[in-house]
Amino acid sequence: METAQNTNNLYSSGSTGMDVELIANLYRQMYRIRRFEEEAARAYTERKIGGFLHLYIGQEAVAVGTMSVLNEEDYVMTAYRCHGHYLAKGGSAREGMAELFGKSTGCAKGRGGSMHFYDVEKRFMGGWGIVGAQIPVAAGLAFAQKYKQEEGITVAFLGDGAVNIGPFHEGMSLAALWKLPIVIVIENNGFAMGTPLEKTAPVDDLSIRALGYPMARDTVDGHDVFAVRSAIHTAARRAREQSLPTLIECKTYRYRGHSMADPAKYRTKDDVQEWKDRDPILVMGEKLENLGSGDLKKQIDEEIENEIQDAVKFAHDSPFPELDTATDYCMKD
Repeated sequence: METAQNTNNLYSSGSTGMDVELIANLYRQMYRIRRFEEEAARAYTERKIGGFLHLYIGQEAVAVGTMSVLNEEDYVMTAYRCHGHYLAKGGSAREGMAELFGKSTGCAKGRGGSMHFYDVEKRFMGGWGIVGAQIPVAAGLAFAQKYKQEEGITVAFLGDGAVNIGPFHEGMSLAALWKLPIVIVIENNGFAMGTPLEKTAPVDDLSIRALGYPMARDTVDGHDVFAVRSAIHTAARRAREQSLPTLIECKTYRYRGHSMADPAKYRTKDDVQEWKDRDPILVMGEKLENLGSGDLKKQIDEEIENEIQDAVKFAHDSPFPELDTATDYCMKD
């Protein structure tokens, strides 16, 4: 089994300027997602956002750790809990919030909403609302990259509940059969909607599913952004240099319910607090302060707060799509 215990190649424990820059950037990206999601939750309760809203709060280290070692030409595809991945891939907070509000200035022109963020320029190929359906499509992207002899790779995210879905196994089989440059990342937050993992899987290690194809695998602490970086770095290098797939399980946790409609009464406050006590954003903030960069942390906090408040205002002030544009992006004969 591939492991990612040694992260020294991506982070050294000294107090060099490079360390501060790296930690500050990781903190900035994770805190940016957190504040975006918190304001999205607020707007939802104010009925400014319709439909479903699946928040990424608690899982930020997975998206940020992954994107921090990817290149611009790499494709990313994910499921319906997609805001964090979109922002970590370089998406605009303004366009993301506008999409939630259903406005024409949104990243999907107000047509996707919470579950279907999309930005082809960033090579963020969407959140997918059908559980597991994104994996075969991601395999198709990776096949196209290999066929065209492109430099990029594909990264596909899914939740722990999707590993029992047929398309997941179809995508895994194709990835192994065709030796595709793809990294498949399971974000194991412990619950398939409200069903705990022990009631849906016979083992704790979901990466063991890779053995049936076979392909390289790893399981890492998804609350440790450096462990995620190291695992993805290794897998991405394997994809680029050998055109081989990898399955990675990141054990993480969502602090909110499955969606805003879920009160999450199936778990205790102590369980949630245990994960919050080692929150990756809290850890990064403390690292900055311990390195004597407390002022930098405050500066980042202020900049992010201004950015997110600006995004909310932008979304509020933006127009809804005109009725005569309803069919502009439909498939035509």
